[in-house]
Amino acid sequence: MRVLSGIQPTGMAHIGNYYGAIVNWVREQEEGESFYCVVDLHALTIEVDPKELQKGTLETFATLIACGIDPNKSTLFVQSHVAAHPMLGWIMECTASMGELNRMTQFKDKGRGSESVKAGLFTYPALMAADILAYQADRVPVGEDQKQHLELARDLANRFNRLYGETFKVPEPQIPAVGARVMDLTDPTKKMSKSSKVMNSKIYITDSDKEIQKKISRAVTDTYEGVAYDPENRLGVANLLEIFSAITHERPEIIAEKYSAYGPLKKDIGEALVAQIGPIRDRFNELLDDKAELFALMQKGASRASEVAEETSRSARRAMGLVVI
Repeated sequence: MRVLSGIQPTGMAHIGNYYGAIVNWVREQEEGESFYCVVDLHALTIEVDPKELQKGTLETFATLIACGIDPNKSTLFVQSHVAAHPMLGWIMECTASMGELNRMTQFKDKGRGSESVKAGLFTYPALMAADILAYQADRVPVGEDQKQHLELARDLANRFNRLYGETFKVPEPQIPAVGARVMDLTDPTKKMSKSSKVMNSKIYITDSDKEIQKKISRAVTDTYEGVAYDPENRLGVANLLEIFSAITHERPEIIAEKYSAYGPLKKDIGEALVAQIGPIRDRFNELLDDKAELFALMQKGASRASEVAEETSRSARRAMGLVVI
């Protein structure tokens, strides 16, 4: 079973990203053949700061390794390091129709009606289809916001196979494993978000032990007495209990029964987070401090990914009548 997932290099990861998604990727690599891609080419569909894009790509790659993606078990790579991606992207653009790309909801939401919008924003679903099809993936985990793109990839694979012969495996959607839904520490009605301007609202994987404990100690609770798991009426406490549950794998209502006051609960959550996030932060910093190791791991992933993707690219080019040497 081969699985493909991608992540854009935007912003430092926080515990919501870790417990909500990345831990599932770490688990998946034990269950089959996994390809994980930092999709830096997709980041070019909007105006970018070159220094920030480079920094974000290095940090995202290092984050995934620090969080447990093992380059010896999974193929972890950067999209722009594999030449077959833009080649197959062009082939998918020449397989898709204007009408199909015009119906993509993200283009309708972000670009329609603007003369200055980048052409790549219109065509990038074809590149996303290429990302998926290049690895002959059996399954692709997709959230609600990406289902339309996977359907396009399936449609293009079927059309290409019908016109030029069986070339691409048609991937099946995979409902991602449900991770912890970590909420904003200062406003538990909202999900924890990179875009929040309130620093105490989120805990980054790079936060110091002191910062982690301080943010947990300042997290919103309520004015009720005692500790109880009530996700409808006591959102702040429920959020803290769910974070603790994500660390310990113990049900939040069971955890709540062990505490009668918020102080000891917050202290124990802070200590548990430090114990789990601390090693991730330290490994992340090691990788960024040792660029030689980071680049070597990027090269290793790119080499393996290129081997698989180039084979698919050659098959597709040959099927279309292009001369392959």
